[in-house]
Amino acid sequence: MNNEWHFPVMIAASLVEFVLLLLLILGRVAFRRRIPAVIAVSLIVVVAGMLFGKYGLLFGLPWWIYYPVPALITVVLPPLVFNMTRKRTILYLILAALAAPLIHVLFSLFLGWDEYMPFLPVPSLAALLGA
Repeated sequence: MNNEWHFPVMIAASLVEFVLLLLLILGRVAFRRRIPAVIAVSLIVVVAGMLFGKYGLLFGLPWWIYYPVPALITVVLPPLVFNMTRKRTILYLILAALAAPLIHVLFSLFLGWDEYMPFLPVPSLAALLGA
């Protein structure tokens, strides 16, 4: 099965999810005032992070580089750029940690795409229903 087109769809879905996460954390007013920063941080964290992870693996980088670097950028960049309070930073870190598994579960369960987080097996609804 040709699933090369899954990756751009996953990036787009992750980008939407991340922007919504920032809207929730920053609040509507701060979010609107910082649209250029939201766009830049979202592109770096999501698009550059996912590309680095995917191509780092394909180009033979060790896992301890291609996996933690995007994770570290995800954890550090938004709180610094948006000068988040301690409370908002903690909420951001919790939601950011849940974001990737949530998207993986949705893709796996409803579409049967298991490559978002292949180390976390989630059967599709079709498989669960025996279809």
